[in-house]
Amino acid sequence: MAITIKEIANTLEMFAPLPLQDGYDNAGLQIGLTEAEVTGVLLCLDVTEQVIDEAEALGCNLVISHHPLLFKPLKRITGSNSVERCVIKAISKGIAIYSAHTNLDNAQGGVNHRIACKIGLENVQTLVPKEESLLKLAVYVPVSKADEVREALFAAGCGNIGNYDCCSYNIEGTGTFRAGNNCTPYCGEIGHLHSEKETRIETILPSYIKNRVVSALIKAHPYEEPAYDIYPLSNKWNNVGAGVVGTLPQEADEQEFLLNIKKIFNAGCVKHTALRGKKIKKVALCGGAGASFAHAALASGADIYITGEARYHELFDNTDKMIYAIIGHYESEQYTTEIFKDIISGAYPQLPIKTTKINTNPINCI
Repeated sequence: MAITIKEIANTLEMFAPLPLQDGYDNAGLQIGLTEAEVTGVLLCLDVTEQVIDEAEALGCNLVISHHPLLFKPLKRITGSNSVERCVIKAISKGIAIYSAHTNLDNAQGGVNHRIACKIGLENVQTLVPKEESLLKLAVYVPVSKADEVREALFAAGCGNIGNYDCCSYNIEGTGTFRAGNNCTPYCGEIGHLHSEKETRIETILPSYIKNRVVSALIKAHPYEEPAYDIYPLSNKWNNVGAGVVGTLPQEADEQEFLLNIKKIFNAGCVKHTALRGKKIKKVALCGGAGASFAHAALASGADIYITGEARYHELFDNTDKMIYAIIGHYESEQYTTEIFKDIISGAYPQLPIKTTKINTNPINCI
């Protein structure tokens, strides 16, 4: 059975929804037609001309990258730079390009969780949870239909708080209404005031699935005109956000830990601030350019903060309280392709999936 680019994209976005991406980002389908049949998938961190050639040689007409090829709008496509040349080559060869970037960084089980897994961290939590991304839904349902409506809301994505699902609060009371002449009421009579024992169901949901939830609510609710309220929340969404923090199973010597990090990520070198002569137990990290979250790492009580890159002057603050380790942008995110492979192979085991053999890291160490 044919598998389309749209189906692959939908599968990836179930894991890492596009609304989770940061405002500057451009995740999603970069080049290609959504209804095109996929012959094979090539996974990579960066899209280069060599990667596109590799995809063609392997019979893959879909390249999935972590870093988007297109970050900014193109004013012309003349082949004057590597991005323009990649666009020309991909289109001429019929190769589609899809990217999952900060949406995959921010997703639960995403890039930073994979890094934490490689290090062996336990009790992993989001370092900087997203805020103002949640809504509360309150809906009034006849008592006899409350279970049915609740199940529909949970199936649509409501009720997830941390590692708990199917979360709701329920209060029973009495609702009143009078049906007009053009109504077909579920209960009560036209023109007569009716009282109905109802349950007020309250539950939580991510704001980006609001339309889906409302559609599910209306479909499951027995009333012609369901009464419901939606409230914005300022709560932190602890399931998603930037970076993670966790603990090692056992305390580790600082130098031995850094040497192990160098080995795990095959880093040419690991730059770090001064060692503090203390054991490492709590570790905070953020793949890629995560310097802006160092303050959150410090506030979490981490003994060390690991990221891909940082500016020189950012390393002077609070280094007496926490080690700051820089392992390289490419090195920190290289295992992203494993996440892609797990997601796609789990949904489409028959689809040929390859991981690039090209090291696209533009930074080399002597």
